[in-house]
Amino acid sequence: MLPNFFRNYISGRVGDSKSALVSYKTVRTETSTDYEDISDVGYKKNVVVYRCIHMISRTIASVNWIMRKMNDSHEIDEIIYKHEILDLIEKPNFNQYKTTFMEAATSYLLLSGNCYIMCIRDDDGIPVELHLLRPDRVRVIPGNNSIPEGYEYTVGATRKIFKVDSETGFSNILHIKLFNPLDDWYGMSPVESIMGSINQHNAIAQQNISFLQNGGRPSGALMYNSSLDQQKRNDLKNNLKNLYEGGRNAGKILLLEGNFEWKEMGLSPKDLDFISGKEVASNEIALAFGIPPILIGSMSSATFANYKEARYNFWEETIIPILNIMSGELSNWFKELFDTDLTFWYDLDSIPALSKRRESEWNKISGAEFLTTNEKREAFGYPPLAEPI
Repeated sequence: MLPNFFRNYISGRVGDSKSALVSYKTVRTETSTDYEDISDVGYKKNVVVYRCIHMISRTIASVNWIMRKMNDSHEIDEIIYKHEILDLIEKPNFNQYKTTFMEAATSYLLLSGNCYIMCIRDDDGIPVELHLLRPDRVRVIPGNNSIPEGYEYTVGATRKIFKVDSETGFSNILHIKLFNPLDDWYGMSPVESIMGSINQHNAIAQQNISFLQNGGRPSGALMYNSSLDQQKRNDLKNNLKNLYEGGRNAGKILLLEGNFEWKEMGLSPKDLDFISGKEVASNEIALAFGIPPILIGSMSSATFANYKEARYNFWEETIIPILNIMSGELSNWFKELFDTDLTFWYDLDSIPALSKRRESEWNKISGAEFLTTNEKREAFGYPPLAEPI
């Protein structure tokens, strides 16, 4: 049974502990601030970014995992569907299953460029739980070479340091990161490269809301033939605001008396057309995440002949590269954790969207006249015939 301390600590509900934690004054780093800004402005307040990350993470979470036994020539000798590593991935901790765990891991990776996974062992040193650490709570402690000295995880006013083996680089913390050209220790989120497009998309959406609240047009000019003192000017502005501003007051007739004159300052329908601007910003955001615009609802995109072709490209150009990164890092980590020579990998044959690729490979092998029947059967994973043809 694991100590409740670890479970509370991961979820950020822990207090001071003299045995395992050291109290200190929390200092907010630039990295954590960037992560909060990206999560708030980019993910929580932008539907396109949310859709892109949600789509990629859910797709990654749907993939089945396998263990592969490789021979000396680095070819697959055997595929294993039942293993203790696969059991751990299926139920990584008390609060998550495989799908929610992998979805959160991928989302953290895309939002911050970094994903941190912590392994908890039992008294015999056997890995029993995996937990995701929020990226803005983790600080990499730089080492003297390319291997970090450790990882510092902070919750509130407490911290825990996980050491890294200076020779092998192994740690109970697995750090998966995306390429960052300007940082040796932290990955770069794709959201950072499109903050301009995100801000543009958010600004256009807010502008549309403002116009709708004002009857779809900007304010006009209320002209007076003589001067007004400051008090009368303020009273007039407040009265107009209360009586005529807002969507529910749109279309009300403006009643003027005295020497007042209203000058209309409406925009033309062309000036009010923000749809094209939002479309451009949406396509740029989708481009950064490697998602064909048609998959996020952009009907103006003519890059792909149809949705099926776009879906196939999405797997080939985006999902598989991310799977390669995550499965490669996890595989090397699991080999150390479980002292095994098996490779942790994803089951490519179980993905329906890649049937086109499998059909192409099968047709190519089936039509190869220089291969024997048993060689073709071996390529497809079938045992050889007793009497080769």
